[in-house]
Amino acid sequence: MPTDRVCESVFAPRRSARCFAGNLRLNCLSILAGLCLLAPHVAHCQETETLAEMNTLAGMNTPAEALTPPGADAAAGPETRKVNWFKRPVESEIIVEGLASYGNYKIFASGYDEKLYTAGLEYDRHSWGHFLKARVDYVAEFLPFVLLDKPLHTDIWGNPVPIKQKNIREYVPGIGFSPIGFRMLWRDHKAIKPYLMAKGGILVFDKKVPSTKAAYENLSLQSAVGVQVKMNERWDLRLGLFGDFHFSDAFIVPVNPGLDVMNASLGLSYHFGK
Repeated sequence: MPTDRVCESVFAPRRSARCFAGNLRLNCLSILAGLCLLAPHVAHCQETETLAEMNTLAGMNTPAEALTPPGADAAAGPETRKVNWFKRPVESEIIVEGLASYGNYKIFASGYDEKLYTAGLEYDRHSWGHFLKARVDYVAEFLPFVLLDKPLHTDIWGNPVPIKQKNIREYVPGIGFSPIGFRMLWRDHKAIKPYLMAKGGILVFDKKVPSTKAAYENLSLQSAVGVQVKMNERWDLRLGLFGDFHFSDAFIVPVNPGLDVMNASLGLSYHFGK
C-alpha cells in the first residue's frame, strides 16, 4: 500500500473526531452570539421604571416641584417628570483579573503537558434579568497578556515528543479577546456571591501553537465557577475556584491540535456608581 494512503488511513479517525469537536465548539459560540444580540433590548427595558412603580409614585403626596429635576419644564405632566427623575441605572462592573492553569484534561482536545497564564480586564453588565434565582449578566473580556508554556518538541497534535534532552520548553506570548459571554450571579446583594460563567472568543499567538502544523489564531472557550466576596460598596474580591480554558483552531488549517487546561483565577471587581 502506498505510504500516503497508510497515513490517511491512520489519521482519518482522529481527523473525523476532531472535526466533530470543532463543529461542536462553533455551535456553542453561535448560541452565545445569539444571546448577546438580545442584550441591548433587555438592557434598555431595565433602565426605566415599570408601570406599577410609576403608579405608586403618582399616588405619593410628594410635591411636584420636589420631583422635577433641575432645568425640567414645570408645565410638563407629572408622569413625565417622575420617569425622567427616577430612571434606574444598569448595574455593571469591571474586573482586573489573572488566571493560572495547574493541569490538563481531555474534553475537546488531546493536548497535555502545557500551561496557560493570562491577565486582563473583564466587563460585566446586568443585561438579561434573572434566571434560576440568579442575576444574568453580559460578559466581555480583553486579555493583553497571554503566555503559553509548552514543550519545545511536539507532534502534529501538540503532544510532547520523547527526546534524549528532557524538559526543554518554550514560552509563547499572545493576546486574547472574548466579546461574547454570560455570568450567572447568585445572592448579588449579599457578602458571599457564587457565580457560574462562560466566555467565547479568540487567542492570537506570535507563532503556531500548540504544534507547527496548527495556526496562529485559535478559538477559545472558557467556563468557570467561583465566588465574589464583598469588601465594601464599590469593591469585591473574586475567587475563581475552578475553570476550564480551551483553545484550538477549529480546522481552519488541515490539522486541529488543541488544549484544555484546568485553572484558578483571582480578580478585583469595581462596581460603577448607582
